[in-house]
Amino acid sequence: MSEFEKLLKEGKYDYKFEQGSIVKGKIIYLEKDGAYVDIGAKSEAFLPYKELTTFPRRGKIEESITIGEQHDFFILKEENEEGPTLLSIKKVNQAQGWNKLEEAKRSNETIKGKVASVVRGGLIVELFGIKGFVPSSQLRLKGNNLDSFLDADIAVKILELDPKTNKLILSQKIALMEEKADLREKTIQSLESGQTVKGEVVRVTDFGAFVDLGGIDGLLPVSEFSWQRINHPQEMLKVGQDIELMVLKVERDSGKISLSLKRMQTDPWQELSVQEGETIKGKVSKIASFGVFVQIEGHDHIEGLLPRSEITSESEAPEIEKYVKVGQEISVLVKRFIPKEHRLSLSLKDANAGNS
Repeated sequence: MSEFEKLLKEGKYDYKFEQGSIVKGKIIYLEKDGAYVDIGAKSEAFLPYKELTTFPRRGKIEESITIGEQHDFFILKEENEEGPTLLSIKKVNQAQGWNKLEEAKRSNETIKGKVASVVRGGLIVELFGIKGFVPSSQLRLKGNNLDSFLDADIAVKILELDPKTNKLILSQKIALMEEKADLREKTIQSLESGQTVKGEVVRVTDFGAFVDLGGIDGLLPVSEFSWQRINHPQEMLKVGQDIELMVLKVERDSGKISLSLKRMQTDPWQELSVQEGETIKGKVSKIASFGVFVQIEGHDHIEGLLPRSEITSESEAPEIEKYVKVGQEISVLVKRFIPKEHRLSLSLKDANAGNS
């Protein structure tokens, strides 16, 4: 740390009005190229516009500074026969900025900066009046369009810092990874079984869907999509869709979360009132090698199983399509009904025998 930075950090001011000193002053009037400042000397000092900030500002000087403002100033050049004392706010801000950056590095703090420009290989970001560089490899990029970052505020971590060489290397990736880890931990600690949560579908697979609950993904198994049988999860959900679900199970040690969509609705099996031995009507919804699924009349979300062996008594292994077709309405006898297990076993041959 330079002597100037030490003085600034300690709040010590020098009123000898010599080059390298820090003084307090007040803006007294403005000109096109800068501002005149009362620093308590015999004559006013001058603050060039270019010495206001590290990064050039667009527009007129009055848009960046106003009469009556008080600041700390660094004396660039003493008054002489060629002109008044020259001041800089930029140098003060930079010294203060390096002090803040060093503290942020020591405490491993995440800080935010504004993207000032796009350069080859990355971005230039302003932090406390200091120019820092974020390599492309340390950015979270969607595509290769660096221009999309321009003028944006981004969170970064300090990778390397050296005030003597003005070196400041930053990472957006690490900042976001740590932010996500913190959010993940907060989210999983807040979840409980039976809780209703909102999330965004981030991936759909053959066995279910992954839902972002806020920094952590939960699994929605295909068996928990609907009370009605579905052929594939993509029939119901798509990536980017916002949904409301119930938390079934939380394993905090492993970070696993099980979710349910169907349990947000009343279990239709509890509303089905049939008796074993009763003949009921239904529609063939699907034919498989082992039997037939039958959608029960008046209950769109309930299907019973008509085993292959219960289709006809004429053959031990009948050709199913000879007896029933998808969409066909049939009468079947209830062989077994266990609503808690969602099991409804049916018989076509016994229903036909009862009608003969």
